[in-house]
Amino acid sequence: MHFESTNSSVIKSIRQRDFLNTWLRLYARGQTIPRIDEFQPERIEEDLPDTVFFTVDAAVEPPQLTIESDGTRMATAYGHSGKGRLLDDYLGPRLAAVVMPVYHGCIARRLPAYTITDIDDIYGHVVAYERLLLPFSDGGAVTHLVASLKTISESGGFEIRNLMRGNDTLPNFRLCAIIDRDLFHRAPGRIPPGDVLEFG
Repeated sequence: MHFESTNSSVIKSIRQRDFLNTWLRLYARGQTIPRIDEFQPERIEEDLPDTVFFTVDAAVEPPQLTIESDGTRMATAYGHSGKGRLLDDYLGPRLAAVVMPVYHGCIARRLPAYTITDIDDIYGHVVAYERLLLPFSDGGAVTHLVASLKTISESGGFEIRNLMRGNDTLPNFRLCAIIDRDLFHRAPGRIPPGDVLEFG
């Protein structure tokens, strides 16, 4: 799978930006991926329906991901709960062949991955499925992933039930990127250190 190289400006969702900025602040301390217990974005409770936590077994090839939480919107989109299951089993062979390379790319590069996928709902509305993956580690191999999953339709309303299983067409990637540039977070309104201020 080909990944574009990009920075955080590619992310549209404000809440996904907040997730990424939290990760970047932790990453910037030592230029290494943070531990999962350090990841505490503000108002994370509001995002739990759109968030899925995974444990990663990187000792096998390809790495195996186990779903550790139920993002309720993900469960609705896929038609059933996946907690405790391997992600590739949960997705099924058709979807896994398309989706798992994104997760494996995030794990291999040890950097955030971001995709936008166009999917048709059962009524033919085009829905943009925005996926942000953040890797975590205890100092060695990647041990956890956090996925923030957002759905939006430019035509307004859409049907999320069985969105990922409602038709025979596989998801179409509009964007598939690794966020590997500008790996720092600058709070808005701050002046970078070293800038000269002139008052006159």
